Amino acid sequence: MKNKPLFLTIIILIANTYCQAQNNSQQELIKLSADKWQWMADKNVEKLTPLFHDQSKFVHMSGTWKKDQELDIIKTGSIWYKKADVHDAIAEIADDVAVVWSRITLTAVVRGTDAITEFTVTEVFKKQAGEWKLLAMTFSSVRDTHKIVH
Repeated sequence: MKNKPLFLTIIILIANTYCQAQNNSQQELIKLSADKWQWMADKNVEKLTPLFHDQSKFVHMSGTWKKDQELDIIKTGSIWYKKADVHDAIAEIADDVAVVWSRITLTAVVRGTDAITEFTVTEVFKKQAGEWKLLAMTFSSVRDTHKIVH
């Protein structure tokens, strides 16, 4: 019984370390998502190309397409993601898969017309060779009162 306090201390330290690592990974993903919005605004396909998984899909209000088409849309500006104001974001991780939900106001130029839209964006990431790759991104139009449950 003398070892019981030591055993409990070790368990608590291990649990604390795991929780801290999980929280750091969640914050890393939220930052990666925010960086992605800036790269999209800057039309920086050089940064986006390695971030987007080769099998990624993008679901927009007007259609669904794959990586190459999304990159072309960004590069040519047929959709210019001018600014994404992120009001809230949460990340959850399960093994090598993560989901980031963001509530945003997106200011974009679509076919030459300015559009400001409230969205909840769902991003699915997969860890591949130690790096997070965006596997899917879905835009869901929502009211400005929409909340993400934490």
